[in-house]
Amino acid sequence: MEGDTAEPAVTIKNIERELICPACKELFTHPLILPCQHSICHKCVKELLLTLDDAFNDVGSDNSNQSSPRLRLSSPSMDKIDRINRPGWKRNSLTPRTTIFPCPGCEHDVDLGERGINGLFRNFTLETIVERYRQAARAATAIMCDVCKPPPQESTKSCLDCSASYCNECFKIYHPWGTVKAQHEYVGPTTNFRPKILMCPEHETERINMYCELCKRPVCHLCKLGGNHANHRVTTMSSAYKTLKEKLSKDIDYLIGKESQVKSQISELNLLIKETECNGERAKEEAVTHFEKLFEILEERKSSVLKAIDVSKKLRLERFQTQMEEYQGLLENNGLVGYAQEVLKETDQSCFVQTAKQLHLRIQKATESLKSFRPAAQTSFEDYVVNTCKQTEVLGELSFFSSGIDVPEINEEQSKVYNSALISWHHPDKDKADSYVLEYRKIDRDEDLSWSELQVCGTSKVVSDLEDNSLYAFRVRAYKGSICSPCSRELILHTPPAPVFSFLFDEKCGYNNEHLLLNLKRDRVESRAGLNTLLAAERIQVGYYTSLDYIIGDVGITKGKHFWAFRVEPYSYLVKVGVASSDKLQEWLHSPRDAVSPRYEQDSGHDSGSEDTCFDSSQPFTLVAIGMNKLFIPKSPTSNEPENRVLPMPTSIGIFLDCDKGKVSFYDTEHMKCLYERQVDCSHMMYPAFALMGSGAVQLEESITAKYLECQEDM
Repeated sequence: MEGDTAEPAVTIKNIERELICPACKELFTHPLILPCQHSICHKCVKELLLTLDDAFNDVGSDNSNQSSPRLRLSSPSMDKIDRINRPGWKRNSLTPRTTIFPCPGCEHDVDLGERGINGLFRNFTLETIVERYRQAARAATAIMCDVCKPPPQESTKSCLDCSASYCNECFKIYHPWGTVKAQHEYVGPTTNFRPKILMCPEHETERINMYCELCKRPVCHLCKLGGNHANHRVTTMSSAYKTLKEKLSKDIDYLIGKESQVKSQISELNLLIKETECNGERAKEEAVTHFEKLFEILEERKSSVLKAIDVSKKLRLERFQTQMEEYQGLLENNGLVGYAQEVLKETDQSCFVQTAKQLHLRIQKATESLKSFRPAAQTSFEDYVVNTCKQTEVLGELSFFSSGIDVPEINEEQSKVYNSALISWHHPDKDKADSYVLEYRKIDRDEDLSWSELQVCGTSKVVSDLEDNSLYAFRVRAYKGSICSPCSRELILHTPPAPVFSFLFDEKCGYNNEHLLLNLKRDRVESRAGLNTLLAAERIQVGYYTSLDYIIGDVGITKGKHFWAFRVEPYSYLVKVGVASSDKLQEWLHSPRDAVSPRYEQDSGHDSGSEDTCFDSSQPFTLVAIGMNKLFIPKSPTSNEPENRVLPMPTSIGIFLDCDKGKVSFYDTEHMKCLYERQVDCSHMMYPAFALMGSGAVQLEESITAKYLECQEDM
């Protein structure tokens, strides 16, 4: 009997890692089953959704900058909990939306549907196993009776219908013979009470009696008749139970039957581990030997080069010393001249000629030295500069002999940086590589920072948590087993100057659906030059002006630094982009259309000429004109020439708003280069503003996420 009681305890103990929640890393508490079939604690789901909700409401930026409040006030925490528990919702809309939840088990986004948490099943089976594990872990701790008068007695059984534990005496009192309670189901002492009948989370009064084979989850008959599973293939619960239990039992029996084989494989793995350790140490020793040989060659060449430099230096110094001594002698020319003057006094011709000949040679040599000065040697050692460019390149590509793996190449066209960095590469022989390692580091002139590494199975990766306004280098190498290829050529990317600000086009405030067409995602707007535009143009004959059609972002900014990017279609006739305050937008959007020409209204922003009168003043808006594949810089005291103000239109345009400094800047996002900046009055709520006339379109840049990467790979 002892063996029979010990075996279950050992089994329960060994499955502990299966009972740990992937979010809180603790034993499951009221686990819920996600659509991806992973389980997670009920409280963990709420906490994760609250965290996502805070990040969504506190900022319009993916980086959740604490200094960027939204237009709408943040809701109290209880209100947030209420929103999470009830069906989905979305910004600026009363229609429900589905809730996207990041599963911590598989790290994929799963759709919780319109009911959110309320649409998830509670994993009672897992909960029961966890409770058995807890009881095995606290075998010495007794479960006390819930109804005894103090002091309570140790319970002997628990009633599943009453959801309470009782001692023998109390159980008899509360479950007397001959009553309905006497028929209640009871088990041994437990703290885990679960309903006897599983109810549908979508139709709370209906029992679960079918199993959807497509969604892999239990459903009720209402789900099949008119719910989300109306067109799905379902089977009876008894049939699903029998099928799944047979499969699970067969798999378990197979694993148990292969126990000896598994033990043999474990022994083999232990031998392989030891062999790998020995071979690894041997490979390290061989690598050290090869590098020591290289060090010896370098030391030998170093000694030879330094010796040659020393010999040349010594020879040059000797020449300079000899020349210095000669010139030092010239300082003594006064004595030579005096001696020559005395020789000139000699009247005997024979004696004079005898003495003057040698003296004349000395005087002539001194004269020539004074006429032209040439150093006896060169001071430059340019001919002795060691050229290591070729050797450095070869050493940089130093790898294992005959690796057979080609170097991957980073695709610069598909790689980009926005709120995160998306790095894509291709491999000449893709099937030969098992995995890749993406390395990246921040480029700092003052400090040589180390490389960070990311293991990648595919040929692209999203890198998050990069610092703003910084240069980063990226490179990748391929792995085949334990052999790696040399690193690819480095790709340098510049991150935006501030956290990315997330918003969509506002479909309500000032949106003119006669001229503008907004897509369902509200991240693209098109201007249609149709019949209405032609009819309005007739009024130009009497001095009227057809105004721009404005559209703004659905999120406002009051402080902090923010950056957003977008693309203007090349065929666009006239598009104005920038920022505007809430007061100025009220003035623009609520004034009668086509009543006056806004060109002559100071600070209207409808024309580049409006900036002419306010170079130095800080106005509550700034708009830059784009059209006909050109970008037009507004006039300024330092730049009035047309050739300096007309630039080619960038592929992607970025706007950097610094509310704290009252400054707005316009960027070429592809090269992260500032094209134009000016002061702006940020005393009121600021909004991303766009204006279109004639045919044109604006597409907001999509944030780079793991989901974005999946879409790119599908394309």
